[in-house]
Amino acid sequence: MSVACCVPLVECVSCLACIRWVWKKFLYTAGRESENWGLATATEFEPIPRLCRYILSVYEDDLTNPIWAPPGGGLNLGKESDFLLLLDNKLGQTTYDGGYVHNGLLKAAQYVLQEECGILRELVERNPDYTLTFAGHSLGAGVVTLLTMLAVKNREKLGHIERKRIRCFAIAPARCISLNLAVRYADVINSVVLQVTFVLSRMIFYPDDRSTGRCLQITFLVKNADTCTLEEKMLQDPRRLYAPGRLYHIIVRKPFRCKRISPLVKTAVPVDGRFEHIVLSCNATSDHAIIWILQESERAFDSLLEKERIMGIPPAQRMERQASLVKEHMEEHRAAIERAVALDVPHAYSPSYGTFHEMEKGENSSAAQEAKGYA
Repeated sequence: MSVACCVPLVECVSCLACIRWVWKKFLYTAGRESENWGLATATEFEPIPRLCRYILSVYEDDLTNPIWAPPGGGLNLGKESDFLLLLDNKLGQTTYDGGYVHNGLLKAAQYVLQEECGILRELVERNPDYTLTFAGHSLGAGVVTLLTMLAVKNREKLGHIERKRIRCFAIAPARCISLNLAVRYADVINSVVLQVTFVLSRMIFYPDDRSTGRCLQITFLVKNADTCTLEEKMLQDPRRLYAPGRLYHIIVRKPFRCKRISPLVKTAVPVDGRFEHIVLSCNATSDHAIIWILQESERAFDSLLEKERIMGIPPAQRMERQASLVKEHMEEHRAAIERAVALDVPHAYSPSYGTFHEMEKGENSSAAQEAKGYA
């Protein structure tokens, strides 16, 4: 009799679990992760469409009529060696600078730095007023992320370049570094996400014609496991890999709407809420393609410029805003590190490269030069 009385209770618990699963998998949209983030400005977002064109130019003969896209919309990797590189990693296999990184991507970044170090050093010394910018898409975004970290830690190999002159833009990046590194390097590394487009570090690929479907099935199972994991436990696992640095989230769709909205760009250095609860949607493969990211980033940039034109901001105030933007980003970076420490994120501590006061002094002088050039 007592067993029979427990049956309704078990059914209620099961229903609640199913409702939570449906919420996390289908109704918890990308916009919820970034709903409390700040809006990006046209000044800080301006390089992204241009860098997307640079990346696309590697594949395209005619940028006015781009035709490149892997079968399935951009999620598939083109070569068997790409799969081997992505799969060359185990949970907690490789450490770097007090955190965990993707083993295969780190090897690729080390190879690139070794081969191109001389050319990069020559360019840096020849152009002392230029920044050294790394950019990549998808798997390449993970490589340039770790390449940027290597460059920051080995600046003597690049002509003793200042940290403030190094930056990285990872387009639809792979999850390649642990949370403490993602926050600490947010002053030099920027990730661009269209809706929710990244390559899971634990995703398993099959290099054949049906790879996209299998990728989605396995990713679905992987993310289901994350649904049953408490967020506090995920944050305190130092081996989990995340999207790197400061995030720029381009939102072009909202739930229960048939058409796209005017692009909205939000930015932050989040500690929790780095798209951990999002699963791949039916648009994930197309959103991951560099062509679509280029088009939507151009639309977003035009929208930001139009808003500034309507507001009629005077040139002097634009220069002041550009100078204050650097300080705001640095304060946000400091707050993210403090929040990581408060949440007991393993190995979360202030960077060893110097104090925030020293960084602020260098960044403000750089911002003043950029504002002068902009004027």
